[in-house]
Amino acid sequence: MSTSATQPAVGMLTSAEQRSAARQLTLAMLALGLLGLGLVWRWFMPLQVGTSQLLLGFASLLVAVPVMRSAWYSLRYPSLHGITDQLIALAMLGAWATGDLLTAALLPIIMIFGHVLEERSVIGSQEAIHALGKLTRSQARLFQADGSLQEVDNASLKRGDQVEVRAGDRVPADGVVLSGQASLDTASITGESVPLEVSAGMPIFGGAINLDGLLRVEVTRTGDESTLGKVIALMQNAERSKPPITRLLERYAGGYMVLVLMIAAVTWFITNDAQAMLAVLVAACPCALVLSAPATAIAGIAVAARHGILIRSSAFLEELADLTSLVVDKTGTLTYGTLRLQAIESDLTGHQPLLQLAASLGAASSHPVSRALAGLVSHEQMLALTEVRERQGLGVVASTGQGEAALGRPELFKQLGIVTTPVPGHDGPIAGLSLGGEFLGWLLLADSVKPEARQALSELRELGLGRQVLLTGDRQSVAEHLARVVGISEVQAQALPENKLTRVLSEIERGFRPMVVGDGINDSLALKAGVVGVAMGAGGSDIALASSDIVLIGSDLRRLGTCVRLSRACRHTLQVNVVIGLGWTLAIVAAAAFGWLGVAGAMIAALLHNLSTLLVLGNAGRLLRFHEPLQALVDER
Repeated sequence: MSTSATQPAVGMLTSAEQRSAARQLTLAMLALGLLGLGLVWRWFMPLQVGTSQLLLGFASLLVAVPVMRSAWYSLRYPSLHGITDQLIALAMLGAWATGDLLTAALLPIIMIFGHVLEERSVIGSQEAIHALGKLTRSQARLFQADGSLQEVDNASLKRGDQVEVRAGDRVPADGVVLSGQASLDTASITGESVPLEVSAGMPIFGGAINLDGLLRVEVTRTGDESTLGKVIALMQNAERSKPPITRLLERYAGGYMVLVLMIAAVTWFITNDAQAMLAVLVAACPCALVLSAPATAIAGIAVAARHGILIRSSAFLEELADLTSLVVDKTGTLTYGTLRLQAIESDLTGHQPLLQLAASLGAASSHPVSRALAGLVSHEQMLALTEVRERQGLGVVASTGQGEAALGRPELFKQLGIVTTPVPGHDGPIAGLSLGGEFLGWLLLADSVKPEARQALSELRELGLGRQVLLTGDRQSVAEHLARVVGISEVQAQALPENKLTRVLSEIERGFRPMVVGDGINDSLALKAGVVGVAMGAGGSDIALASSDIVLIGSDLRRLGTCVRLSRACRHTLQVNVVIGLGWTLAIVAAAAFGWLGVAGAMIAALLHNLSTLLVLGNAGRLLRFHEPLQALVDER
């Protein structure tokens, strides 16, 4: 007897469902006690058959209630687990009809114990979700209006609150570091074993642990809107989804039931053996086959979450295994998506004074180039500026103790009458710098390539995704340069969202099965159209995350290879499980039909049935040992 009356095929057990399972287990224990007493009575007092039968009858009635209730529920709400409920109920009615009260009692007891073990295994594989759920609740040290600190529950935090995170504390919510430096353990969220070094201005995840240092953090997202909240929601959604093979089995569930009843009827007609007929009904219960896909999917989803990979639907664990091409965005995916200083062209022997001046002027402007330069030195190292004037679209001019300083485009220095060196050729923003009327040099900025990008794409080629296309809205020259750096041969630049969608659809029409990787709003259409869409979770837009099938929380591209390898491991495990479930069931049915299981055929069939179920769960559990730690990369920026 399964618990489909209270439990979906795949999903989290509620407290009510767990209480129901506990009640069933209690009834099974009581029935087992009565059954044992009846057998002992029969052994020591063989002449008092009536008393023994009465005890066995009470035992069978105790477990009859949950059996019949589940069978009735499965008739009203058909499901794969419902077939098991119906077959066990029929076998129990058959045992009653033939006067075999021992089988009528022992059969459902064995099945209840078997299904309790199944539920225990499902609960065990959900430990990743429970562990993450615990991370969402913690205490926070909230700054009050008067500057004092108050200990509060992190559930009461709201956007804009400022909190203190000491060494050893858990970060209470997503936020931005206002001051301080620390190393954060983010392994429970991103799967990254190397601590993350954070400082002022950097975003951090709720649930991370502060290993050292003292941080002042401004809260940006809380509760379900936080990264951790989205992680848990995505994992729960993935658990509730049905793998393709499960949907296939459901389509033929009705026909399977008719076939089993026909085999049981033919067995009874030929052998005139009620035990053989009951054994067929029990042996045909498809629990192992039904559990093969959900157990594999749940284990795969839990392992993926441990690696910082969120899978929105278990179906994509199978899709990932057959991908043949990659369509990847540039900005925020292969690159960081933010401007960084690439080079300095200056005749000065030391660059530190130049960086100090550039950062000081950059902090006085809101332009993206200026903001990128403002982070070159710490706030304490910046120079005092007066008479700051921002020239719209050109740059910034300000007075310093050494004269007038200027930062900006080449046109700014023409207006100021300052002679510059030749403007260098560069695919990206260029900012000049002068002090006291003397030109100091050029600062060349660009979006930096992620250090793991080349390695990640090489891994994907080795895994069979040999066709790789760079699809970006950036300029052709920038796209081609990046493609050469990371090893991509095909480029489509200056692509609008509709162009990206068209290109992905074209890849599918040509027979390829593309993985589409992106992070921005303009990638959402392409992500949805791909066979599998992967969003970069750390900096990705909400629309991109909603359009994707998989989210990389840590945004490390090497996890794309992990996705494919895990998917192939899941597919292999699923194939083995289906062979176990189907082959074992057919073998037991054949043995039962030919009367090879003996006079206690129904009970032996029940024991063998539960053994096959445990084999399937054990094989799926082997997936939980899958582990791919990321090695530290040298940042070549």
